[in-house]
Amino acid sequence: MKLVDEAEITVTAGNGGNGCVGFRREKFIPLGGPDGGDGGDGGSVWLEASENLNTLVDFRHQKQFRAQRGENGMGQQRYGKGGEDAVIVVPVGTEVINVATDEVIGDMTRHGDRLLVAKGGKGGLGNMHFKSSTNRAPRQFTPGEEGEERLLRLELKLLADVGLLGFPNAGKSTLIRAVSAATPKVADYPFTTLYPNLGVVSVEPGRSFVIADIPGLIEGAADGAGLGSLFLRHVQRTRLLLHLVDIAPMETGVEAEPAEQVRAIEAELRKYDPAMLDKPRWLVLNKADLMFEDEARAKAEEIVAGLGWEQPWFLVSAIGREGTWPVMLEVQAFFDRLRADALEEAAAAGTLPAGRDAD
Repeated sequence: MKLVDEAEITVTAGNGGNGCVGFRREKFIPLGGPDGGDGGDGGSVWLEASENLNTLVDFRHQKQFRAQRGENGMGQQRYGKGGEDAVIVVPVGTEVINVATDEVIGDMTRHGDRLLVAKGGKGGLGNMHFKSSTNRAPRQFTPGEEGEERLLRLELKLLADVGLLGFPNAGKSTLIRAVSAATPKVADYPFTTLYPNLGVVSVEPGRSFVIADIPGLIEGAADGAGLGSLFLRHVQRTRLLLHLVDIAPMETGVEAEPAEQVRAIEAELRKYDPAMLDKPRWLVLNKADLMFEDEARAKAEEIVAGLGWEQPWFLVSAIGREGTWPVMLEVQAFFDRLRADALEEAAAAGTLPAGRDAD
């Protein structure tokens, strides 16, 4: 599998350095007081998001990350040097989960985002802190605190605007080839796509969006069946779903009537995360080239009527690139409206960024 989108790592922050027990010893000063310095703080472990990575494959081989220990304190009230932090670079779109508590502790959604995942231990106190009028030669000190250690699960979710859903062999890879420069594998058998593919659809300079070709889902995907179970999480970040349906399914063993395919995937989305059904989802009926034009149109209208479909729907032939570009123009117009609404709301709330016009 080319995309590694989940990994577990252990992160260990550095321990703090111990405090020092020391006394001032200089010529002509026979009764020098305590001057033991503090230990340095241990280094912390940080995650940093980068657009230069797109998989978690590096964490197959390196699973242990440790920050540097703080140095011990020294005499003459000298403090120990703090340990260096460990910075782990992860792809943008990585969600970070504490395995012990199953708690999501961070979501790396932007380039340069940093997340503290293990805090370094505090350095111990030297004996100079324990001197008093009744204890002029203290030999007390405190050891450095231990750094935090955590077992983390990293889950990569693709950052795409549009997600392509559909049964295996519905034509998702063909569609993404038709409308972007992405070149996913295409073949006349199911489960051709073994990992998500991203493509950028550029309508014109300054107007574009990212589309993700998600591996085919089958009934039971939310419970682990098929390849789609690994990638349902990627759909969660998209703002619009294009549900591709083959209007003329092949005899492949996973065939189903188009309306049944739609209902089956709706059930998997509901089972995995009911909120996913609230996303805008447009129906794209593909492979119109396998029928006469009138027949394909009649079949499409029959499917739409049978589903009681109320959202936009389209009839296309991805392999012939017929009707695909009008769909992309509608998608771009959808995002343009979202952007305009967001600017209007920001202007009304008085939070419009400097230099931006609501127009």
